[in-house]
Amino acid sequence: MNRRQFISASVAGAAVATVSGCRSPQPEPSTTKRSGRCFFTSQGRTAIIHADGTGLRYFDFHVPDQVSWQPGPFLSDGRRVVFLSMETRRDGPGRPFDKYYHQTPTHLWLYDLDRDTLREIATRDRLAVFYTPALLVSDQRLLVQVVRDQGGQILSMNLDGSEAREFTRLGEGLPYGLSLSPDGRRVAYHLASPQGYQIWTSNVEGGERVPVAAHPDHLYFGPTWSPDGQWLVFSDCDFRNDPGHDWCDLCLARPDGSQKRQLTEGQAMWFAATYGHPQNRGGGSNVASWTHDRQVLLPRRLPGSKVPWEFQAQRPDTDHFNRDFKPELARGGVGICRLNPRDGSPARLTQGGPAVWDFRASESPDGRSIVFCRAATGGVPAIWMMDSDGRNPRLLTRGLDDQGADHPRWLPTGPAPK
Repeated sequence: MNRRQFISASVAGAAVATVSGCRSPQPEPSTTKRSGRCFFTSQGRTAIIHADGTGLRYFDFHVPDQVSWQPGPFLSDGRRVVFLSMETRRDGPGRPFDKYYHQTPTHLWLYDLDRDTLREIATRDRLAVFYTPALLVSDQRLLVQVVRDQGGQILSMNLDGSEAREFTRLGEGLPYGLSLSPDGRRVAYHLASPQGYQIWTSNVEGGERVPVAAHPDHLYFGPTWSPDGQWLVFSDCDFRNDPGHDWCDLCLARPDGSQKRQLTEGQAMWFAATYGHPQNRGGGSNVASWTHDRQVLLPRRLPGSKVPWEFQAQRPDTDHFNRDFKPELARGGVGICRLNPRDGSPARLTQGGPAVWDFRASESPDGRSIVFCRAATGGVPAIWMMDSDGRNPRLLTRGLDDQGADHPRWLPTGPAPK
C-alpha cells in the first residue's frame, strides 16, 4: 500500500459511553433553526458555527485516549451524526506511514446534536483496530473502511458493527471517497488499485458494479453526484508528471461511464491542498462540489501557480506528506470558480492570488451562501463565507487560538431549493 492509497483515511449501536459533548451547558433545543450552520475542524477538534459568525462552539468529548475527532455522515433526521475519533498515531519517526498508520486504534460514535449525547457504535464483532466511516446508506447500515495488514476494503455493517458484509474485496485495492446518489440506490467511489485510481459505481451492497473511468496514466478521484443523479464530476490528475498530485482537471460522465468528457484543461484545479508553515502544516485532497442549480464549484489556480510545499519524489515517504517548505519558490494562488458543466464556461467568485489560496468551497442547503477556506502563502487556513454570487466575502474564524480552521461542512436542513 503506497502513500496515495491512504489520502482520505484520516475523513442500532451498542451504547458504550454517554457523555456531554459541547462547552455549552445546555444543548440547543430541537426547534433551533439548522439553516446556515457549519462544522469545521481545528487542532484536532470539531466546532460548529452559524453562517453569520455567531454561535461558535467547540465540541469537548471527554473520552480517554482520544486525541482527534472528525464528523462523518448524518442520519436522515439531520440531528444525529457519526463521529470518528483516533488515538495517538502509531506511525511517526522511524515508523513509516504505510506500515504503521493503520495500527492506530479508531472509534466510531453517534452524537445527538439536540440531546448532546455520545455513544460508541460499531463495537460488535470488531475486525480491525482501524475503522473509518465511509458512508451511511440508510439509518441502519453503514459502509466502513476497514484496514488491516492484508490491505483495506469497505464493509457494510449494522450501526452496532454486526452482520458485516463485503462491499469491496480484499486485494482489489483501497476504496474511498464514497458518494451516495440522490435517490439512495447507487454508490460512486474511487478505487486505488494496482491498475491505478479508478471511478466505479455500484448498488448499496457493492453489486452491479459499473466502471466509469479507468486508465493507468490517469489518477481519477473523488466522484460526486449531481443533484438530479444524472452525472458524476470527478478529478483527473496527471500523476506521472505531477507526483505530488498538486493539480488536476475535472471530468464529467454519466454514472454508467458514458458521455465522459473533460471540463477543464491544463490541470487547472488545486488538488493536493498543502498549506501552513513547518511548525503548523496541513493538507488533504480538494474535490469539486455541486450547487443546487447544477453548477460546479472548484478551486481554480491562476496561470503559473506553484505551491510553497515542494513534493520530494526521490525521498522515501515516512510521514504521508514528504514535502519541503520553499515559500521563496511559490507563485500565484487559487480562487473559487463556478463552472457550468454544460459548456465548461467558468466564472470566478474569488480572485485568489497572488499569495491567496481559496479552496474547499460548498454551497449552503438553501443555495444562498458558500463556505470556503482561505490561506495565505505559507499560512494556515481560515473559514470564510460569501454570498452565492461571490459578493460579501467575510471571515468567520481562524480556528482555535488562531492556529487554523479547515474542512467546513454544512449541516443538513432538508430538501435543497428547486
